[in-house]
Amino acid sequence: MTAQDGTARQQRDGDAPVTVMVVDDHPMWRDAVARDLAEAGYDVVATAGEGAQAVRRARATSPQVLVLDLNLPGLPGVQVCKELVGTLPGLRVLVLSASGEQADVLEAVKSGATGYLVKSASTAELVEAVRRTAVGDAVFTPGLAGLVLGEYRRLAAEPGQAGAEEQGAPQLTDRETEVLRLVAKGLSYKQIAERLVISHRTVQNHVQNTLGKLQLHNRVELVRYAIERGLDDVDDRA
Repeated sequence: MTAQDGTARQQRDGDAPVTVMVVDDHPMWRDAVARDLAEAGYDVVATAGEGAQAVRRARATSPQVLVLDLNLPGLPGVQVCKELVGTLPGLRVLVLSASGEQADVLEAVKSGATGYLVKSASTAELVEAVRRTAVGDAVFTPGLAGLVLGEYRRLAAEPGQAGAEEQGAPQLTDRETEVLRLVAKGLSYKQIAERLVISHRTVQNHVQNTLGKLQLHNRVELVRYAIERGLDDVDDRA
């Protein structure tokens, strides 16, 4: 998909441009990413070159997507993510980093990042990743998604508070449970929509309703919740 394709899709959907903030300590790289996203039809509302500045500007502008480097002076990227995710309504974080190391990827996800892209990605891949991040999809450079799901399963196997949480747990509808099961299996919202023969927006609505019922903040927490309950091991019937 090209940048122009992403812009056309936004226009067809009739939605206002997705608001984006770009955080990177290298001015030339930061400016290039911001320019590419603006040319693709995104509304770049702010940029920042260091961690504390990023937190201040994100709180001032409330972007929908934060494109975030991890290696920042002052406040590290993972700490920026922790401070903003859950406190800014609707914020989703796409890490854009030079590192594809397992430890960096997992730390970013645990801090609340929705996705992780390495800087070797093409402009078209970045534009598409931002679009998907904006609607709640977990976007990863190929090879990293399996790593993250494996970590979810490892964490879910550890002793935790699942038993205590079960008492008085809110009831999900059959459709919400079905969507949650597919999210836990690592399917994108588009894949879930195709599997269940429903619209992409309906999938988003089910996920948002489920997050609200379970008092969770993001897809990372949602997947862990589902895996703790074995929903990723349920056989597909579709």
